[in-house]
Amino acid sequence: MRDRPRSENKLRGKDRMSSWKRMNVKKKVCPFESGALKIDYKDPRTLQKFISERGKIMPCRVSMVSAKNQRALALAVKRARYLALLPYVAK
Repeated sequence: MRDRPRSENKLRGKDRMSSWKRMNVKKKVCPFESGALKIDYKDPRTLQKFISERGKIMPCRVSMVSAKNQRALALAVKRARYLALLPYVAK
């Protein structure tokens, strides 16, 4: 019937690797939640950290920003672009 006992089957392949990775993965923390940074459209230096070289807004999975703060960040970037504090596209 079975070649191996059930306990060995659990440790094969992806399951074994994923359990190892889960133990060593740090939890992502939003930089705005800690209070170190503040979302403000008048501060282009802070906003530049969340914009790619081509001028696109980085997604929250890359920038580690929470969904709530990602929406506020996108709005701040769009306001800063409108006021010419940030470029729409890279040169």
